[in-house]
Order: sequence, then C-alpha cells, then structure tokens
Amino acid sequence: MKRRLIKQSDSSSAARDAQLRRWLKRGLLALIVVLLLFSLKTFQELIQHFVYTHRIRLPFFIDLNQPAELSLNHTINMYLTSEEGVSLGVWHTVPDSQWKEAQGKDLAWYQNTLSDGNPVFIYFHGNTGTRAAPHRVGVTKILSALGYHVLLPDYRGFGDSTGEPTEAGLTTDALYLYNWVKARSGNSLVIIWGHSLGTGVTLNIAPKLIERGVVLDGVILEGAFNSARQNITAYFFTWYYWKFPGTGYIFPEPWRDKKVVYPTEENLKKMRSPILFLHSEDDHLVPIEIARQTHEVAASAQNLERAKLVTFDGSKGYLHNGLYRDSHLPDVIKKFVQSL
Repeated sequence: MKRRLIKQSDSSSAARDAQLRRWLKRGLLALIVVLLLFSLKTFQELIQHFVYTHRIRLPFFIDLNQPAELSLNHTINMYLTSEEGVSLGVWHTVPDSQWKEAQGKDLAWYQNTLSDGNPVFIYFHGNTGTRAAPHRVGVTKILSALGYHVLLPDYRGFGDSTGEPTEAGLTTDALYLYNWVKARSGNSLVIIWGHSLGTGVTLNIAPKLIERGVVLDGVILEGAFNSARQNITAYFFTWYYWKFPGTGYIFPEPWRDKKVVYPTEENLKKMRSPILFLHSEDDHLVPIEIARQTHEVAASAQNLERAKLVTFDGSKGYLHNGLYRDSHLPDVIKKFVQSL
C-alpha cells in the first residue's frame, strides 16, 4: 500500500510540473506578443537608428583635429555653432607667406589674420567624404600658395560635424560661415568656391544674401550640377544612412519627407556676382554639355564678362574631382581674383 501511494504522488507531481511548463510557455508567448504589439513603433525607431545612422567617414584613419598630418601645417582646426545643437568642423589655412609666423599660434591669431587684406576663400565641398579628401586638400594648397586664406568646413552630418544633413540645414551652415567670415575679414575680398553639391549650396545662399542687400564678391562653381537638366534620382545624403539591402521594404526611408531641390537655374537668374565655371570635359557625373547649358543661363542673366566658363582637356582624366591637378588652374584662379 505504501509503495502504491508513492507512485501516485510521483505521477501527480510530474503532471503538475508539465502543466506549469505549459502555462509558463503560454505566458511567455503572450508577453512577447503584448510587447511587440505595444512597442512596435519604438522597435522600428530603434532598428532604424542602428540601420540608418551609422555614418561613414572617408578617408579612413584621418584625425580631422590634426590638419598638419596632411601637410597643412599653417592650418587651425576649429568648431563653430551654426545653430543650436549643430557644431561644424572647419579648417582655416592662412597664405603660404604666413607659414612660419603661424607655427604655434592660437585661434585668435588666425581669426585676426582674416582682415590682413588677402582674399578669403570659403570652399563648400561635394556630397561625400570630409574636408580631408585629397582633392579638397589639393585646392586648399593651391589657394594658399596664391596668397589666399581658405576656410574649409564640413557641413552638418559630414566629418566630425554634428547634425543631420538636409538642404535647408546646409544652407543655414553656409550662411552662418559666410557671415562669420565677413564679420572678421574687414575689407578683404570674400570669394565662395563650390564644388559639386557645394555649387548648389553656394547658389542657395546667394539669393538670400541679395535679399539682404549683400552681393558676393565672387563665385567659383566647379563641376556644377543642374537639377533642371539632369535626372538626379539618388538622394544626395544617402551615404549618411547605413542602408542594408531590403530594409527599405520594411522601414520607411528617413529622408522621404526631406526632398532636395537645389534650383540651380532659378538661382543663377538671380545672381549679381561675377561667376567662374570650372569643368572638365570628361566629367562623368555632370556632362560637359550640361555645364555649357548652365553657363549660358548664367551669362544670359548677366553677361559673358561676369559669367565665364573655363573647360579642361578631357584627355587628362580629371573627371569630377581632379581639376586641382591641372598646372593651369592657379593662373585661371589668379586672373579671376584680379578681375574682382
């Protein structure tokens, strides 16, 4: 009798354990379903954060705080706040003639040199990479050798600058930097050089300044795109978002409601500044025919003296970024500056 009771007790205990495990599994499953239902939006936002906002910084292994590593040893790195929460990394390179004097100098010294009478260039770069890209460093060295100051910023979201890149945001950054320079440059010429995406940024700020009664001293547009004549299907700042294949079918693209316009021709028709177009005949991103048509719009708005186009031999292989390698470029720039 005793043995029989023990068997019944063991059987009852096993049944209770099995039932408990079933309830635990059901409860856990129900909990997972509830959590998924009530936190789907948050879950999507978290996934998008990891999927989209892993930024790529090129070139790799470059310390943007140390421009001297790129032989820009008369350059200071600084950070400017274009608006609340947005810090812009900017390099200021002084003319080559001030190389020795610049050694060990602080930010105040660099700022004071902006009013020394030498022309000041603000260079707005293209839509990938940072201010350390070889062609941007190349242009900086040319301008410095010609005796000019160079301010080379990374827009918001680029390089070590904070914030998310949008057309309105980049326009705000460019206006802020221009005003910052003008407040410190005295009677020095301030010339804007835009390359690729930077041409759109430059042409966006010019009409806004005209509305305030300010006309840019001079503008250089290198590899200028034309949104009215080109089918630009890719979002300019896609690189900012690390997008894995297929995620677009599950999660909305973060730039969906941030359309990029850059009305090149509309802005050119409002320009009142001397413009120099620079374009390689073998540019693979903006065909030379587009460059000529864009120049015609600018010349019609002003005249051929105030809107000039200089093209470069396509056999040299400069493509979209390589004009800085041309031996004639320094003379072209110098002649333009002297005409202002």
